[in-house]
Amino acid sequence: MKKIDHLDIDGHSLRLFLTVLEEGSVTAAAHQLGLTQSAVSHSLQKLRGIVRDPLFVKAGRGIVATPHAKALAAQAQKMVEDMQGFASGAAFDPAEADVNLTIAANDFQRDLLLPRLFARLTQSVRRATLRALPSELPHADLLRAGRCDLLISPLPPQGIDIMQKRLLQDHYICYYDPLMRDPPHTASDYLSARHITVVYTDNERLNFDKRLEETGLHRDIAISVPSFSGVAAFLTGSQMLASMPSLLAGGLMRSFASTTIPLKGQTPEGYDDLPMYMAWHRRAHLDPAHSFIRRLIEETAVDALRAAKKARQH
Repeated sequence: MKKIDHLDIDGHSLRLFLTVLEEGSVTAAAHQLGLTQSAVSHSLQKLRGIVRDPLFVKAGRGIVATPHAKALAAQAQKMVEDMQGFASGAAFDPAEADVNLTIAANDFQRDLLLPRLFARLTQSVRRATLRALPSELPHADLLRAGRCDLLISPLPPQGIDIMQKRLLQDHYICYYDPLMRDPPHTASDYLSARHITVVYTDNERLNFDKRLEETGLHRDIAISVPSFSGVAAFLTGSQMLASMPSLLAGGLMRSFASTTIPLKGQTPEGYDDLPMYMAWHRRAHLDPAHSFIRRLIEETAVDALRAAKKARQH
């Protein structure tokens, strides 16, 4: 019988182990990595022999990680990062590159940038795959644990190991159905109306809503939905108002009329600002592939602003 040696561990097996751990499913991990389920199972079996632990056991229709597997996760992640660092000096040729990218972003940032980014990416590299994760209330562990390569958010996480750059600046405007009502001309019109807003699944509210509440201005929130994409169905045919990013005017909210929010003089300057940042971990800062992707995202943000401005003019 062949003796199993610790030197048989390779980076692909470690990445596979971490993906199964995150997904909680061999099938889902295989889909994420572009492998067959049997290939994932075979690699796991080899890793089980090396670490002398089952790693994952059946629980109902799924699997759960063993305590030893959970204990190995941080060490495995560090080994993968060390391998990335070891290879980071290699030249990056986009035309020969296979890029597997994971970006955390909520629906506004996702829908505005990622379709355009993927189109640019597929024109530049040999093969590209993109996974979008919800960022919800962004936290640095998403980047530190390697759950995503980049994070796009108006509130980037903070930390000495977290890098960030502002991509663009937007602001909130008021949308309404012009077949059902006139625009709100005064603060009284705006505040007396019923409103639709977004509250994410982790109960995190929009910064715009928080800032208004801090000023002592209260609105009658009739409906809360977990994403901007859920607003249009409720706003259509109603007399309600929805305060949302202006960059949605040429896309998701193109069938509605819009106006500035009539609260000038009652709110502090910048209360309706909506910046957009990208954030990444310091370990990836000098990686040529990562730098290339960050440049593409910056170019994509410029394109998105240009397209939105053109849509508003028409």
